[in-house]
Amino acid sequence: MEVIDKFKGDEALDDLKIERLFPDGSTQQITQNVAIEHHMDVLVNTIPTFEVVCSPDNLANLVIGRLLTQGIVASADEIEQVYVCDYGTRAEVLLKDTAKADFTKKNIESVPTCCTGNKTLNSFFQTEEMPGEVTPIDWSNEWLFAMTTFFKNDSPSHKKSYGTHSCYISHKGQDFETERPLMCEDLGRHNALDKVVGQAVRSGYDLTQCMIFTSGRLPVDMVSKAIRARIPIIASKAVPTDAAIDLALKSKLTLICSAYPDSADLFLNFRNN
Repeated sequence: MEVIDKFKGDEALDDLKIERLFPDGSTQQITQNVAIEHHMDVLVNTIPTFEVVCSPDNLANLVIGRLLTQGIVASADEIEQVYVCDYGTRAEVLLKDTAKADFTKKNIESVPTCCTGNKTLNSFFQTEEMPGEVTPIDWSNEWLFAMTTFFKNDSPSHKKSYGTHSCYISHKGQDFETERPLMCEDLGRHNALDKVVGQAVRSGYDLTQCMIFTSGRLPVDMVSKAIRARIPIIASKAVPTDAAIDLALKSKLTLICSAYPDSADLFLNFRNN
C-alpha cells in the first residue's frame, strides 16, 4: 500500500476569547480551546464514496481505517494507493481491484451517529454481509487497566477542549514501559476509531491481537467497526446499547464498558433469563 499524504496537518484546536458568566452576575474574560471542524471528500476508484467531517489531522489514517471498518476492504493488502491532497479536503483511494464496484446497488446517503456530519454517498463498495466472528484472545486485567490509565492521564485535545473523543490501540504483550499505545483524537468517536485503526495498520500491528479503547458510547455501528477490523477486544469508559451487546456476544467480541482505572464491566451474557 502506497500512501501519498500531501496534507501537512493543521492544529486540531483553536483559541477563542469568551466571557464566562457566574450566578452572582460577575464575569471573567478567559481563553477557551475550541475543536476545529474539517471537511474531506473521499473517492474510491475515482467514485465519490463518502464525506467526513473530522479534526484536521491523521487524514490518511482515517481513510485507511474507514475502508477497513466499513467493510470496503477486508485487509489493507487490497489497497493500492491512498492520496490526500495539499489542503486535506480530498482523498483518493485506488484499490488493487480497479473494477470493484457494484453499481446495481441503490445510492444511499446516511449520517452515522458520531454527530459530525459524516455521509456515505453510495453503497457501491460496501459489503452487504453482516460482520462475522472475531477470534478471541487471552487478555489480562493488567493490560486492560493500563489502557484505562493511559486514557485518564492523556487525551490532550479532550482535556483542553472537552470537544473531542479519544481512541487508543495496543497489541498483546506490549511493554508499556518502552512503547505507548497508539492514540488518535477527533470530533467524532467513529473518526477517532478509524484513525487509530489506520495508524495501527501502517505501524504493522496485527489487529487480531489488539485491544481498542474508546472514550465514546458503544452503539452497534461502533462494535461493527471493531469486528470488521478483526479486533477481538473493545473497551470504553462509556456504555453500550442492547444491540451492541447482542452483536458482540454473537461475534465473540470481548466487550468491556464503564472502564476506569479502578473498575470495569465485562459483558458475559446479556439476558438474565
